[in-house]
Amino acid sequence: MLSSGVIIGVITFLIAFGSFFITPRDVKWFAHLSRPQWLVFEPLIPFIWTAIFICGAISANIVWKQNPGSVVTWLLMGLYLFVEVITIAYIPLMLRLRSLKVGETLGLIGLISAIVLALAVLPISLLATVLLIPYLVWSPIGTLTTDELKQLNPEDA
Repeated sequence: MLSSGVIIGVITFLIAFGSFFITPRDVKWFAHLSRPQWLVFEPLIPFIWTAIFICGAISANIVWKQNPGSVVTWLLMGLYLFVEVITIAYIPLMLRLRSLKVGETLGLIGLISAIVLALAVLPISLLATVLLIPYLVWSPIGTLTTDELKQLNPEDA
């Protein structure tokens, strides 16, 4: 039987793979947007999100191991899943719809959901909650960056 860590890791990877559903035409639109001068870390973003998703998967595994199979644990797994799906949907949906507003909205939904998740996980495991902090710190940076892109590219908002 597969361990919970392997199952959670595979699910995390498969959902993250969904970010590849973008076309060169979509990327071309995004590449032509004006960017803020301070956005020098853009090439690091995929690596940052990879680390954040690894932390989230470890957090989910810790929560699962506390009370495997309980209704509360399954609900929390659903919330972990929702946060990841919303986060992964950000790029393909924003690019496909050519709408920075869509990206900003998804970023805010992800952040609010992650806050709810962190608060729900806190009584179960402090370590699992701490592992969600990278998401809670980085997600607002992405959302604020998208807002800045909207201001610099009002025709693409």
